[in-house]
Amino acid sequence: MAKKDTHAVYRVTEVIGTSSESWEDAARSAVETASKTLRDLRIAEVTKLDVRVKDGKVTQFRTRLSLSFKYGS
Repeated sequence: MAKKDTHAVYRVTEVIGTSSESWEDAARSAVETASKTLRDLRIAEVTKLDVRVKDGKVTQFRTRLSLSFKYGS
């Protein structure tokens, strides 16, 4: 029986998603967009939440994420 290779290398990159609705929507958007070009996404860690303010009102939610994905060989 062949032994399965369990060694893998993953890379971490940072992305920022934005939404006019919520931080969750901003995170979802960032992951969905990144998954179109990054192979084998594994973990999305929220590292920072902030908002854009205009005229005393929140106009945009921003979610910063560290994404872990399989490094291409």
